[in-house]
Amino acid sequence: MKTKLLLAPVAALLATVSHSAVAKEAIDADRMVADVKTLASDTFEGRAPGTVGEERTIGYLIARFQDIGLQPAGPDGQWVQKVPLLHTTLGAPKTLAFAGPKGAMPVTVGKDVYVSTLRPDDTARIAGAPVVFVGYGVNAPERGWDDFKGMDLKGKLVVFLINDPDFYAKKGEPAAGKFGGRTMTYYGRWTYKFEEAARQGAVGALIVHDTAGAGYGWNVVTSPGGENYDIVREADKLTSLALQGWLSADASTRLFASAGLDLARLSVAARRTDFKPVELKGVTFDAEVPVNHEEVMSHNVLAQIPGTNRKDEVVMFGAHWDAYGKGAPDAQGRIYRAGANDDGVGIAGILDIARVMKSEPAPQRTVVFAAWTAEERGLLGSEFYAANPVFPMEKTVANLTIDVLQTAGAANDVTLIGKGQDTLEDDMVRVAATQGRRVTVESLPERGLFYRADHFSFAKRGVPVMLMMGLAGAADLKEGGVKAGQAWIDAYTGQCYHQACDAWSPDWKMEGAVQDVELIRTIGEELAGSAKWPQWKPGSEFKAARDKSDAVRK
Repeated sequence: MKTKLLLAPVAALLATVSHSAVAKEAIDADRMVADVKTLASDTFEGRAPGTVGEERTIGYLIARFQDIGLQPAGPDGQWVQKVPLLHTTLGAPKTLAFAGPKGAMPVTVGKDVYVSTLRPDDTARIAGAPVVFVGYGVNAPERGWDDFKGMDLKGKLVVFLINDPDFYAKKGEPAAGKFGGRTMTYYGRWTYKFEEAARQGAVGALIVHDTAGAGYGWNVVTSPGGENYDIVREADKLTSLALQGWLSADASTRLFASAGLDLARLSVAARRTDFKPVELKGVTFDAEVPVNHEEVMSHNVLAQIPGTNRKDEVVMFGAHWDAYGKGAPDAQGRIYRAGANDDGVGIAGILDIARVMKSEPAPQRTVVFAAWTAEERGLLGSEFYAANPVFPMEKTVANLTIDVLQTAGAANDVTLIGKGQDTLEDDMVRVAATQGRRVTVESLPERGLFYRADHFSFAKRGVPVMLMMGLAGAADLKEGGVKAGQAWIDAYTGQCYHQACDAWSPDWKMEGAVQDVELIRTIGEELAGSAKWPQWKPGSEFKAARDKSDAVRK
């Protein structure tokens, strides 16, 4: 990373947010807005990994951290950690079809099926793979659940349902209460299902799409257009899945009917502990799809305030710098999906937290500020760091992540994501009360937001986490109440999420965002200035990993 070369193109932009005056010991909305306006400008071209937009973003972030007075926290004393990414794009399929007792059943990409690949092959090839329905595709011995029952799935295409086995379970059914009820666990996430299918040796995997279970419509499933990203992996660490993706509800019903099976009835049977995989007799799947693949070098930006007497222990703030780059023009002619809120606001938040904390006496513990790459491509930047940490996971006290904040004004509450996971939620309740706010639990826990932001890369390794996100429930706004908060969510998610209109607007009201940043800053400052270690609560799926870390640390 040629830092000096990167700093030059953004020097003029930096001047708009550089402040040499004595820092106020409070989060400053104007400073946050200045950072957001800069990062979401056309100059940064939508901040896609591996582009000129990344170069300008990385240079800008390094310059901002330097201006604040932080030190680099990357490997070998650098500002960045290199993150090698695999980027794949599928071409037009030469073959993509099921064959059954009644003959061929071609499927149309976008209408019936969506597929991508995480393998660096020139062609994604599946030849005559038997098709097997594996229920929810869950292997959870600690919950007494195994959808696979030892079936050999090597060379086969697996089809499974989205969410957890008890998502639709009725009272008295075997699955009821086994997982999270309507609250999604990691077993319900599509990422887990593809990972488990690969562990089982399958050659392909398709999820039956269900809007209620997934939390989003078919249009969201197909929006990446056959593109995918992964961390570059060694040959022996590659997934076994030549293709992975989704099957529309209509296509799924037709597919099962071609084998004389009723998908609706099988979906109910999959909520039983005695469910066994069901082979779609006489049905096979063939695919031959060209793959364009390249390696892209991207970067995490890491800065720190070194601690004093407990400097080997780390409190980490994080947000992701990447967005979706260039897209089709919107109604106003904008082509860059620049992510002003997702996650320009998060980056602006951690920059201002850094400014405030740097103005204060040095903390006991080291405080790290991380700007992650490739969150939008599957939490890849944070995942790469967590697998290759600069600071050991067992010495990482907590990860505090900001990813999208509401910009509709001051609120009477703050939303808790992941209720019952760790003791940081108790700190949230306490600190929110000092702001005159209460804590409201996320309104749609079935969407699994706890598993969909960069903090999750740390949770998997046992690090207690907090996610501050404005999309998990309608804020009770001081002006307009919950109705106004829901209107903001509906407008943002319905019109601007991952679209060109995720841009800064003079209509933004930053008071609520500032409240949330102040709250998470306070919790981080308390941890950085103490010997306190947050703990996972009994029943959390991440407690065992922290228990192992505690044993190592002690």
